[in-house]
Amino acid sequence: MTSLRSQTDAQMDKTRQGNPEFAQKVDKLLADAVAFKQGDSALAVGSKAPSFDLPDANGKQVKSSDLLANGALVVTFYRGSWCPYCNLQLRALSQRLAEIHGLNAELVAISAQVPDESLSIVEKQELTFPVLSDQDAKLAEAFGVAWQVPEVLTEHMKKDRGLDLEKINNGNGSILPIPATFIINQAGDIVWRFVDVDYRNRSEPEDVIEQLKTLS
Repeated sequence: MTSLRSQTDAQMDKTRQGNPEFAQKVDKLLADAVAFKQGDSALAVGSKAPSFDLPDANGKQVKSSDLLANGALVVTFYRGSWCPYCNLQLRALSQRLAEIHGLNAELVAISAQVPDESLSIVEKQELTFPVLSDQDAKLAEAFGVAWQVPEVLTEHMKKDRGLDLEKINNGNGSILPIPATFIINQAGDIVWRFVDVDYRNRSEPEDVIEQLKTLS
């Protein structure tokens, strides 16, 4: 099975070839973000995970307490359906969903997009796990993974990609979650996490699976 990292590396190469000037700006911006330890405020392993009650892609409320009633919970924050790196990660996790469920765990993906903007009609019909809307990234902030998006990125998204994050998120368009994945045990404690302010780096589904095995 192709690793997620190899897929995101291919996406990076595509971006560099298509828009090398922007790619260079992003490389420097994200290197600075790492150097200044942005993302270090994320909740640590051993912390109690914030509870949530958020709408899914169809507007139905989903509670963390209901998900945890079945066992462990994998929570992955992503930037939005417009992010190719996020889509690669969600597809990779979806392919391992049967294994996640087999380990008595649930998977949920959370972004700041409003339900009507989070998925297409086809994607909603094919949905195999909850995709939730965290308007204004308030839950992301509670987890310590809300990020003030640099202007170079918001300008690129608006001018080059035609993305208006204020409309897509129906609120603050300059706050997005740092792509991060947390594993929460049934007691509500964070037992594993992957947090990287460089949105091109994602946790491997295999690592998630291996961590869940230690809980079963």
